[in-house]
Amino acid sequence: MKVTLAGYNIDTELIKKLKDNKKDYIFTPETISAAYARISRSPKSIRALRKEALEEIERARASNRRIIFEMSHHSIAEHAVFNFDITGISRRAVEEFERFRLCSYTEKSQRYVTLKGDFVIPEEIKKAGLVNEYCEVIALQNNLYKRLFENLKSFILENYPISDDPKYLRLVENTAKEDARYILSLATQTQLGATINARNLELMIRRFASHHLEEIRELGRRLYRKVKHIAPSIILFYKANDYDQRTYQELEDYCKGININAGGYSKVVLEDYTEDGDDKILSALLFRVKKCNFNACLGAVKKMTREEKIELFKTACQYLELYDTILREFEVVNYTFSLIVSGGCFGQLKRHRLLTLINQDYDPELGITIPPSIKDIKMEDEFRRVINKTEKLYKKIFMVAPLAGSYILTNAHRKRVLLNLNLRELYHFARLREDPTAQWDIQNIANAMSRAAKKVTPITTLLLGSKTEYPEIYYRLYKKFPKVTIVPPPG
Repeated sequence: MKVTLAGYNIDTELIKKLKDNKKDYIFTPETISAAYARISRSPKSIRALRKEALEEIERARASNRRIIFEMSHHSIAEHAVFNFDITGISRRAVEEFERFRLCSYTEKSQRYVTLKGDFVIPEEIKKAGLVNEYCEVIALQNNLYKRLFENLKSFILENYPISDDPKYLRLVENTAKEDARYILSLATQTQLGATINARNLELMIRRFASHHLEEIRELGRRLYRKVKHIAPSIILFYKANDYDQRTYQELEDYCKGININAGGYSKVVLEDYTEDGDDKILSALLFRVKKCNFNACLGAVKKMTREEKIELFKTACQYLELYDTILREFEVVNYTFSLIVSGGCFGQLKRHRLLTLINQDYDPELGITIPPSIKDIKMEDEFRRVINKTEKLYKKIFMVAPLAGSYILTNAHRKRVLLNLNLRELYHFARLREDPTAQWDIQNIANAMSRAAKKVTPITTLLLGSKTEYPEIYYRLYKKFPKVTIVPPPG
């Protein structure tokens, strides 16, 4: 594992002085936080406040600590932003890293990059004395990945010899990688770039300090070491605590006496939703433009005919282009889905950070997801043989280090997810994940979610669908195509 501090924000006045080579300065984003914190209580201009903070670093730091610690105005830490290169961590660790929704990540994709077989050996596996067996099973997985990749590529080229164009050949390779990766373990190494503000970084470091996996704890320690001298006044609460360490464990212990049937195995179930969702969204639109309370707007909408409601919806969305975000009023309706998703699918699902996503650990009892293409090339039996050996070792690991068992599981293995999102976010999700260019596994999930939403909110989902299909969807409603604005290139 390697953590590199790639960059952080500093005041432009400092940059100007550096260009003039006037003298050495302390590089820290804390001065911007301190200056912005004073805006609310000082009559001075922002530029003057920034100048003061630059000239008196220690005073700025003391101000930050006082405002954050004594006054609980932690938001000032959000003005300090850090960029990190994270390399050599497992896909299992990335799932924890990308839980933090107000951060930005770009990760090496197993869909587009051919993997070399690098993987993480967790400390828990070493302590359990299972390193040799662990490495042997991962070697089986990695070897099968290589053969799946080559066979899938050959199969596509033989059965769909569309073109010799390099773009088509790259598409074929990416398609082969996309399905071959289902046999790769969650221990597979990856890398990513992350941009995190100090407030969220502090939360991340504190949560990692309390985590049950050593790889995550080590990641937190390395992140902290990179910033503790640069921004000591805004990374304050970074140590492990009882709340993060003990809550879920004690909740699990308490619930052991509660007997619950495991429930069904449907991949997508709409468990709950906002009643009268269409009416409530349309009422929110009325509320935005009429000087009435929400209940009065709701009463007016309920008196409308279905045709009148559709016309109100059409008026609100008539200028909506495929790149536009639908109006905020669509956030008043929520849907709660229970999903069963593969590791490959979850790797993409977790990227949608503005929805509520609660997930269990991977569970071999939920079965596996095998790409249809692997059946096409007659390698399903071999795929299952490697899966069987993987699950046999998983059970062995689980007996001595249960929390580390998921490292050996694959992208084909599944977990249960509880997902809550509003209709505005579902529009974004559907445009991206229902698209024909989207990966087939999450595309199937997105299609099922949209179908369920359309049944309970048939009016306000009339434009719900993929970005590729959007012009056609728009045409069905308006009998004309959307006006696509193309920004001309500079010059």
